[in-house]
Amino acid sequence: MTIALLFLALLLLLFTGLPIFAGLAAFGGALLLITQGGLGAVAEVMFGDIDQYLLVAIPLFAFMAYIMIRSKIVDDLYQTAYTLTRHLPGGLGIATIAACTIFAAISGSSVATALTIGAVAIPQMVRYGYEPKVAYGLVAAGGTLGILIPPSGPMILYGVISDTSIGALFMAGVIPGIVMAGVFVAWHMVSTARKHRHIQREPRASWKEVLDAVRKAFWALLLPVFVLGGMYAGVFTATEAAAAGAWLALFIGFFIYRTLNLRAIWDAAVDASRISAMLFMILAGASVFGHVLTKLRIPQQIVEMVMGAGLGVVGFLLVMMIVIFILGMFLESIAIILITTPVILPVMHHLGINPVWYGVLLVINLELAQITPPVGMNLFTIKAITSAPIGTIVRGSAPYVVLMILVLGLVMVLPELALWLPGTMRN
Repeated sequence: MTIALLFLALLLLLFTGLPIFAGLAAFGGALLLITQGGLGAVAEVMFGDIDQYLLVAIPLFAFMAYIMIRSKIVDDLYQTAYTLTRHLPGGLGIATIAACTIFAAISGSSVATALTIGAVAIPQMVRYGYEPKVAYGLVAAGGTLGILIPPSGPMILYGVISDTSIGALFMAGVIPGIVMAGVFVAWHMVSTARKHRHIQREPRASWKEVLDAVRKAFWALLLPVFVLGGMYAGVFTATEAAAAGAWLALFIGFFIYRTLNLRAIWDAAVDASRISAMLFMILAGASVFGHVLTKLRIPQQIVEMVMGAGLGVVGFLLVMMIVIFILGMFLESIAIILITTPVILPVMHHLGINPVWYGVLLVINLELAQITPPVGMNLFTIKAITSAPIGTIVRGSAPYVVLMILVLGLVMVLPELALWLPGTMRN
């Protein structure tokens, strides 16, 4: 009962509109005052949780992403994808998913993927005869791949909190991410062939057109291969890969595309600093809340509850996925990770749940949060691009919610989809 009241009180506080970091810190501080009679440990706890080498990867990956965005590579990516798929049913929609998949491996952000690809793809799809809601749904769903296909900010935070290898988490997201994109493409092809035959199609591209398109997008395609391949081969740690990727992004933007100048680099650094500072502030607030939970022995009580209820691995995961799905309708993804992970880690250890597998399940569920109302960030991103009614965007995204739940269930039933690739990595 105490556990439920604590989390209910925290959720009510966050629903008031108070910034997440302030809500977590204030709630944790109030509990410390009540239970310990002072706030002496707060500064030490905050500094201890933020003073971690692995967290350097967050601003570096963010900087890499913003450099590539400002280098204006999206047009080449999208045109290449369309050249390869234009003869297929719904070729432009398939190109949109493909571009989202590739850009996800650069940006590490669902909102950035939806915003950047959507600004290019939605006008094109509408021009070629797509219903607006179909175009909105494709981009909203494709954008969610930004946090499953590495690099991924949520995976880095989860890895730091759970003491799980970030490189293994990144590799674990690759196959489920490709499966998710493949399911989106299959659904779009089938629905287009059945209901949207009026959509314009173009002849198959010639080999010369294919080679020219791939050549134009070569450097954009090289970056994710360089970063992920280096981690997979054991050349880079996750943090080193972020630094190497940032340098390569600068080289591509400055010397290959020649669209960068010192002002653009400065603006990218400011944007990366802003989003990193926001994440670190939330992490600092969550560290206070997590410290209080430990002092109150909440994790141990939850372990005892699970043991008493007789929940096995499947039962526990089903309960957690439902809880996270509901939280995702109202809370930001980072807050969900920081609130739930410290509490359930002892239960996961007790049940023998692989933290890499759970991390992928968690991130897929957080993808769902991006396109489920009332607080689906990708929905509002599409609205910002198009000024379309939010109801139209939600209707367009609805089929993809069902598809993502199916993929979540598939990864739960077949954990090797997430665990095989990390298992083949070189240390």
